[in-house]
Amino acid sequence: MTSKDCGHDDDDRKDAARRVVGGILTFIVLVLLVVFIIWLVLRPTKPRFILQDATIYAFNITAPNLLTATFQVTLSSRNPNERIGVYYERLDVHASYRNQQITLPTRLPYTYQGHKDITIWSPFLYGNTVPIAPYLGMSLQQDQNAGLVKMDIKINGRVKWKVGTWVSGKYHLNANCPAYISFANKGNTNINNNNPFNLGSAALKFQLPSSCQLDVAV
Repeated sequence: MTSKDCGHDDDDRKDAARRVVGGILTFIVLVLLVVFIIWLVLRPTKPRFILQDATIYAFNITAPNLLTATFQVTLSSRNPNERIGVYYERLDVHASYRNQQITLPTRLPYTYQGHKDITIWSPFLYGNTVPIAPYLGMSLQQDQNAGLVKMDIKINGRVKWKVGTWVSGKYHLNANCPAYISFANKGNTNINNNNPFNLGSAALKFQLPSSCQLDVAV
């Protein structure tokens, strides 16, 4: 084989490699273009969660570092999409105070949410003699004296999207709903003035229309 023939073989291999690379790049561009067109048509938007109200049946400091709490909260979720349905496959709700969980998680029922639909849940949240960090007990005492407590209602779970007959894989959903609870001037004589968290047999309901911060990720 002459050096001229070797040069031709090298050129052929380079041309073949260029064609392979060009084909791969073309395929990637086409896939990205299809994904972009689908996104333009569907315009997927995350659901919108709102904490509507909270009823407090118990919120008692039973010892310096033990807290008992019973709440019922009303949560609503709206699917803003016109062409995408949402499967709430698993959602757990719990209450948190200064990033410490103070109730057990409550599982919401499996739900499908159609286009532009609104879903409302009213779960009970329970925490019986939950140990809290000593510094949280001090913070809670300060909030007690001020008559205002900020809690967070947190939602964790998995969702799936539905377009026509196609259903996506599972996505992680995390929502945080701030709740500002005021124990002052509620006009309830059953509240212990020395410890406003000890409600006795009373129940307090608060209207708390509060938007929740929502993250959805793979």
